[in-house]
Amino acid sequence: MKVGTDGVLLGVWTPLPDSVFSILDIGTGTGLVALLLAQRSSAQQIDALEIDEDAYEQAVENFEESPWNDRLFCYHAGLDEFTDEIEDRYDLIVCNPPYFKPNNLIDDKARSKARFYDILPFEELMKGASVLLAQNGIFSVIIPFEEEKHFLELARNESLFPLKITRVKGTPTTKIKRSLIAFSKKTKEGEATENTLVLELERHHYTPEFAAMVKDFYLRM
Repeated sequence: MKVGTDGVLLGVWTPLPDSVFSILDIGTGTGLVALLLAQRSSAQQIDALEIDEDAYEQAVENFEESPWNDRLFCYHAGLDEFTDEIEDRYDLIVCNPPYFKPNNLIDDKARSKARFYDILPFEELMKGASVLLAQNGIFSVIIPFEEEKHFLELARNESLFPLKITRVKGTPTTKIKRSLIAFSKKTKEGEATENTLVLELERHHYTPEFAAMVKDFYLRM
């Protein structure tokens, strides 16, 4: 799968306190978000989960060939299996979850597995993240904007509350397309900071805000 804007946004936007020691990337695909976080941080333990065998093998290869291979490790497992077996609690958990509903057909089986909502329902994701997250940890996601209200309700049920919400628009005149949300067990309801991020002023003419976020990760920007 190609590098996608959603994954890049999650990797560069996610809050990353200096105290973060351990990171978990749920559904890492080919490892993009985990690699971005490895570049951004000095976290000593960066684990990733991937259930698709081909994507898992590609993530392992990408991790091994990266400058941060001593800190990156990928598990070939689903979230439910991992949650049952792992006792670790993570300072930071990130996920770029599947978001297409099953009736939106995609021909390529691997791409459909990565993008279909029923592979990792939001309810399962939220419960797993709540279990695996350290008491002072942060759980960060990117989801479709139309799912934001539902996702916030699921988080509330698990005693997770937003500390930061950024809503993403492609251009100044288009509708909001994505929501970046960082959750915490310590945040009180209503304390979240909220803003809007516009990616482009026009085709391939990026806004200064977006360019500043990604300049350390793109060869050309």
